[in-house]
Amino acid sequence: MISVIIPTFNRAAFIEKALVSVLDQTRPCAEVLVVDDGSNDGTADIVKRLSRQSRIKIRYIHQKNRGASAARNRGILEADHDLLCFLDSDDWWDRCKLERQSVAMHEQPQYLISHTRELWYRKGKRVNQKNKHVPPHGRIFSRCLAMCVVGMSTVMVRRELFEQYGYFDESLLCCEDYDLWLRVSGQEEFLLVDEPLTLKDGGRSDQLSAIHRLGMDTWRIRSICSLLDNCKLSTGQYQLALAELHRKCTIYGNGCIKHGRPDEGLRYLSLPRKYTKHDVQL
Repeated sequence: MISVIIPTFNRAAFIEKALVSVLDQTRPCAEVLVVDDGSNDGTADIVKRLSRQSRIKIRYIHQKNRGASAARNRGILEADHDLLCFLDSDDWWDRCKLERQSVAMHEQPQYLISHTRELWYRKGKRVNQKNKHVPPHGRIFSRCLAMCVVGMSTVMVRRELFEQYGYFDESLLCCEDYDLWLRVSGQEEFLLVDEPLTLKDGGRSDQLSAIHRLGMDTWRIRSICSLLDNCKLSTGQYQLALAELHRKCTIYGNGCIKHGRPDEGLRYLSLPRKYTKHDVQL
């Protein structure tokens, strides 16, 4: 039994395509939860119209605008079932996505999470991915440090994962998925369903990756610091995390100095020293 969670905010132009791709799956889900994070653009009317036409239960949940993390967390708490999938409201799925992924999770129950490959489009045209964007399988902690390598719309998660590792950090304006996958990948293996079952159309100015593009690494730096402060890491994992913190702080700190913000730059350049142990060398 699968619950699909779709967080949305002012995506009336995209929500129908996303929702229809869920309703048209070869392996139907048990319910869809659309968590509307304060939209004022007609999203509610579209969801309610599709709900009346669908045999699958669609639950429309409206809340004041609190961000993507809060919307996803609300969906997790409201969902009736223990197998959870997430779909951003401007993405969509291949018709076989839930079928292929649920079979893989059933056959390999030791995994708490699986993800898929993606097809990327920009303004409707297919674009190629770089090698660094190829999603990894198994122990992926080292890959997770540099950037988010697990697409939010690709994952299928057992509820147990959130019970063990916590929910999305609602204080983060972006990179909340990067933050969670870091926490999880330090302990858990990720199952890759090696098919392009998730589709994304990017390159728009309204996307969080565009809105927060210039300061995105500050949120990743914050996540790595939280990881070093609060999570149980092996010596090797600690060294990897500290090295990545040093790399990101060096790039961002020098950038601040170059653009006339020396105090901020020096603060970031000195930050890794707080975490450096006598037996760890950068």
